Amino acid sequence: MKKIPKPNFRFFLVEKLTLAYILITTIAILSLAGYSRAYPLMLHRLIILSVILFLAYLDSILNWRSIKILRNVFIGMLIVFWYPETFDINRFISNHDYLLANWDQMLFGFQPAFLFCQFFTWHWFSELMNMGYFFYYLLIVGSIVYIYFNHREYFEYFFFTILFSFFIYYLVFIIFPTAGPQYYYSAIGIQNIKSGVFPQIGNYFNQNPTLIPPHFEHGFFVDLVERVQKFGERPTAAFPSSHVGISTLILLLLIRGRHYSIFIITFPLYLILVFATIYIQAHYVVDVIGGIISALILYWISPVAFKLFIPNFSSKKEKILIDENNNR
Repeated sequence: MKKIPKPNFRFFLVEKLTLAYILITTIAILSLAGYSRAYPLMLHRLIILSVILFLAYLDSILNWRSIKILRNVFIGMLIVFWYPETFDINRFISNHDYLLANWDQMLFGFQPAFLFCQFFTWHWFSELMNMGYFFYYLLIVGSIVYIYFNHREYFEYFFFTILFSFFIYYLVFIIFPTAGPQYYYSAIGIQNIKSGVFPQIGNYFNQNPTLIPPHFEHGFFVDLVERVQKFGERPTAAFPSSHVGISTLILLLLIRGRHYSIFIITFPLYLILVFATIYIQAHYVVDVIGGIISALILYWISPVAFKLFIPNFSSKKEKILIDENNNR
């Protein structure tokens, strides 16, 4: 009688990373949240864990490429869930926007995020800025898909680094709650902004999480960004700017993988994205600076994290990290 092969059950690196994030944030939830808030968050984690385990087991039995792709897609899609959850965890911690606004005020003598959109009111300009802001989502999805189909040996490290960086940002957002100008400005009022007075507001956004962005004339990208923000935006995650940080990191990874043509195509849109984060009042200038600096730090420490999640780090994988593309 022919023996049935045992299932080859193993977690992908990004699944291991996600499990580590779930463990860390579970500790944070149990420490910061009361039972009424902790219960739904823990239930969500149970569902997510069940799906991860089910897909891994199914893959171990069938060994289909489509299931492997689905496993990666599921982990990637969870980013949409983890981001707003940072607010559900940190909403009772005091807000720190007053610090960011004061830092911008000390640097410039005014609030760039407040005046930028008032000086450049042309419809085509607001459309350009909102297009740049929305490009962030296309850059993440597009770069991951591109690397998967065009540089498979680099994909595992590329995807791991992006996910690892997202998780680091989310942990920072949990312990250092900041909402961004489009929330904070409406909370303190125009007179305070013009006078350079930026009061502490405690956990104001716990009861007032409504987004009030600057008014732009309706257009395709203006309306698109507005819909996206209404769906997924929360008064959290201003500093450092993950929009700028993740985008900067992706460009660095494209250079590292020697995908120069894609870098050249995306770089002009990246520059628009950076300015757009300030223009639509999603971020202060110090958030953008923090995003760029943090991206450089994450770029250098990600290989260390990557090795930690591989029990037997082989010379072949070392070669992928150091000299990924010599034969391309």
